[in-house]
Amino acid sequence: MTTGTHLVIADDHPLFRDALRQAVASVLTSAKIDEAGSFEELTAMLEQDSDVDMVLLDLSMPGISGFSGLIYLRAQYPAIPVVIVSASDDGSTIRRSLDFGASGFIPKRFGVDTLRDAIVKVMDGDVWVPPDTDLSSAADPDMARLRDRLATLTPQQVRVLMMLSEGLLNKQIAYELGVSEATIKAHVSAILQKLGVESRTQAVIAAAKIAGDQWRQGAQAPP
Repeated sequence: MTTGTHLVIADDHPLFRDALRQAVASVLTSAKIDEAGSFEELTAMLEQDSDVDMVLLDLSMPGISGFSGLIYLRAQYPAIPVVIVSASDDGSTIRRSLDFGASGFIPKRFGVDTLRDAIVKVMDGDVWVPPDTDLSSAADPDMARLRDRLATLTPQQVRVLMMLSEGLLNKQIAYELGVSEATIKAHVSAILQKLGVESRTQAVIAAAKIAGDQWRQGAQAPP
């Protein structure tokens, strides 16, 4: 396999990270493999070094829930393939992952041999999903429009929306991102306009709709 390959495993379960590391190392013997236990660790890692050949991303880990992390990574680092590795592996979740730009989807229930095969195929430029996946169901037109609107957000706007979904105030988001409160207000206004909604709460609800059970449910944004 390719030498000098750099992968990042982003999952909050150390035992599963170890299993993934072993699967990767068995086919990419000289690969550099970094690990992140939270989305914050992952983004800090990529800000330091974005020369990464693949990110293996869990859909639910500290800092993200659902597709928010995938949407952010595809916007901020479009050249880095992202493969979802998740315990939620129904057809709808897999389809939405691909719609948002994932290069593959590996259910956690699969064994190391399947992990290896999937990683090899994605590294070769293919898209890998479980062979028994049914992606033929008709798309919901309203959901497709909402998904397309969400995909127009900039990376920073995705981060702001993620924080809105956690119920943070503008000043708290500004502090976390190291920008002014006025900048956050501008981002929120842009988010509302792009999503076609009138309030912060409606924006959070829209985000929850597109992610289904995968996005943080019941999140309440301040009015």
